[in-house]
Amino acid sequence: MERRGFLKSLAGAGLGLGMLPAWGAATPAQAADADAWRAVVMDVDACTGCGACVRACHERTAARVPRPVSPIPVSRWGRDRRSDWWERRQLTDRLTPYNWLYLQTCTVQTARGERQVFMPRRCLQCLNPPCVSLCPLGAARQRVTGAVYTETSLCFGDGQCVAVCPWHIPRLQSGVGPYLHLAPGYLGYGQTFKCDFCEDIIAGDRPPLCVAACPHQAQHFGPYREMVALARQMADERRGDLFGLRENGGTCLIYVSSIPFRDIEAALLRQGLISPGRPSLRPVGASLERENRLVGTVLAAPLAGAALAGLRLLRDHWSEKHED
Repeated sequence: MERRGFLKSLAGAGLGLGMLPAWGAATPAQAADADAWRAVVMDVDACTGCGACVRACHERTAARVPRPVSPIPVSRWGRDRRSDWWERRQLTDRLTPYNWLYLQTCTVQTARGERQVFMPRRCLQCLNPPCVSLCPLGAARQRVTGAVYTETSLCFGDGQCVAVCPWHIPRLQSGVGPYLHLAPGYLGYGQTFKCDFCEDIIAGDRPPLCVAACPHQAQHFGPYREMVALARQMADERRGDLFGLRENGGTCLIYVSSIPFRDIEAALLRQGLISPGRPSLRPVGASLERENRLVGTVLAAPLAGAALAGLRLLRDHWSEKHED
């Protein structure tokens, strides 16, 4: 099939699929048996900042994120949204498409003097993730274990997962993904990447690599209800604070600290340690811009339907090509 004929087929098919309700968005697995959920408790007081978890995660991630094409296609619609981290793929001091876990560090003033705090930051794995509910192509998925991951064969990097994430965790890498074989420059921007909770590993009831790599037992992995009970017990024993238990309706990553998280957040702000890829602890507020983005997601349904049709046509097109 020639490119022109392929695009004509895409246009025709897209008009039909774009009218279908529930065209692409996946459904969160929150309704599943809660006994299947898995969670991690992070003991902030026990974390020494050794970086073993970051190294274990980075090694796995490096093999899962491809090298972008060169040159990366320029978007023909609106502003140029290209984002390229390939030359900086070894960075571990922030979240990037090639680094899904990093150590957020700050100095907090306590009653006993200054204390350095280390917090391994990654996707919190929301129990009811908005990225899954609002991804136009249904690329964001959730396992029954609670692991939120990306189906890379469907991700076009449109960025809705970033917009609706309370902490803007997902990171965009342009020049990779299925959009390159469809209409680069006109449809898609790349793919977004984030921690997937080692979803293939925890499916076998084994701990994610970051937990297994921790030499100080600062991270604990197990069934969600057991981890919630453990986090509450730890917080009660040290009169500490919890983060992740109620935030955004609850998450599968629960932090415990003897220092209030509001004090940690204040220190991060004062020390200029919050920026893209270095998330705040406070969920991003519902602003007018964010509301407009959500409305845009709904209005973009016909276009997303066309893209979904395009993916199917593209698959058939390449299958025919390889058969020839």
